[in-house]
Amino acid sequence: MKKLLFAFYLISFSTQLFAQIGGTHTYDFLNLVNSARVASFGGDVIAINDNDFNLTYHNPALLNPNMNHDMVLNYVNYFTDINYGYAAYATNLKNKGTFSGGIHYINYGNFIAADEKGIVTGEFKAAEYAINLIYSQAVDSNFRVGVNVKPIISTLEKYTSLGIAADFGVVYNKPKSLFTAALVIKNLGTQLKGYTSEKESLPFNIQLGISQKLKHAPLLFSVTFDHLEKWDLTYEVPVEESSLDPFTVEENSQSNIDKIADQFMRHILIGVEFNPINNFYLRAGYNYRRRQEMLIESKTSTIGFSWGFGVKISRFHLSYGRATYHLAGASDHFSISTNLDSFRKNL
Repeated sequence: MKKLLFAFYLISFSTQLFAQIGGTHTYDFLNLVNSARVASFGGDVIAINDNDFNLTYHNPALLNPNMNHDMVLNYVNYFTDINYGYAAYATNLKNKGTFSGGIHYINYGNFIAADEKGIVTGEFKAAEYAINLIYSQAVDSNFRVGVNVKPIISTLEKYTSLGIAADFGVVYNKPKSLFTAALVIKNLGTQLKGYTSEKESLPFNIQLGISQKLKHAPLLFSVTFDHLEKWDLTYEVPVEESSLDPFTVEENSQSNIDKIADQFMRHILIGVEFNPINNFYLRAGYNYRRRQEMLIESKTSTIGFSWGFGVKISRFHLSYGRATYHLAGASDHFSISTNLDSFRKNL
């Protein structure tokens, strides 16, 4: 049972480690990053328009006809033997838009069941699933819109919950200047059936993103502005825990400018991709909020930083990403994608 409690703590906390609003909603697993590339960029990407099918999970408007018959498989080795992943397939229908279907899952594993006296009564499982039904359509040569409808089922021991959520996205792309901007509204929905008689809210999020690829250098920069619906994402420390400096025994203070700068930075995720040779990519990202929330002052380490790489081998795109959440560990992300048409051409 301790393992289960720790697992749920990690999901509610570390799905949004970069925002202490994590753990206040149900279905927080929807915010888990499954793409290795996105994990390398700091935790979210909504405005890179380069036909990466994985990115449509984060912004449905990025789905486009060039992804026809694309398929992607992701696997993440998370904490305390938890694993999760995502699998999806896309198809384009002429004059009707582009569609994709996928499934996002998290498996908490098997647990020993015991009564209040500690007597073992058996085993139980815990898992959550979300179906991703994505549709996108071009508005004109620069704008594209998309929607992702997500039926949800969550089974935690004997408790089951059903829900429905949707993401809405819009992308503006200017190919000549290699610039992309995007706006996404995520997890707008409701819990259809609660674990108990009470229903809980979903992890609503509004994001704005931009990306810029350099014309004369193999570099791509991405900036994502997260949780625009709420300005203050800081954790409120109770007064009795807070604020006396251990050396001066005086209350710690922070200037208004420092507070504003800190709150502003908690909304920002920064990533960069370097393409030194064809079909090989190096990536890195920084998540300020994650670092501030999980940092241990005596040993800062690389908390909040992430990195990874991608390579194309024959018909397959392979990616690996690693994100450091805490001194206790990091998450490892693996992605593989391909286009099924590339196999038919060689038959």
